[in-house]
Amino acid sequence: QVQLMESGGGLVQAGGSLRLSCAFSGSFFSIYIMDWYRQAPGKQRELVATSAGNKSYADSVKGRFTASRDNAKNTGYLQMNSLKPEDTAVYYCAARRGSVTYWGQGTQVTVSS
Repeated sequence: QVQLMESGGGLVQAGGSLRLSCAFSGSFFSIYIMDWYRQAPGKQRELVATSAGNKSYADSVKGRFTASRDNAKNTGYLQMNSLKPEDTAVYYCAARRGSVTYWGQGTQVTVSS
C-alpha cells in the first residue's frame, strides 16, 4: 500500500520561497511518476508540475518552480521561488503508475502580499 505525506507548506511573503516535500511509503518509488497539483479556493485542481518525460510545468509557474526527486530517500520535492499571492492554494503530490494514482493529503501554501 502506497502512502504519500506532504510537508513544507506555510505562510510566506510575496517574493519568498518554500520547498515542499512528498514522502513516499511503499515499494518501488523510482517507477512512479511524481506530479504536483494545487487547488485554490473555488477553483479546480490544476497540474503544476510533472516528472513525466523531461518534466513540464504549468505556464503560471514556469521559471519559478522546480520539481525534483531523491529516489534514495523515497521523496519528491517542489521548490517554489518568487512566490506570488496567486500561488496560494493547497498543494498535493501524486504518484502514478499506469492507471493507478495515489494522492497525499495536501499542504497549505499561503502567500501574503
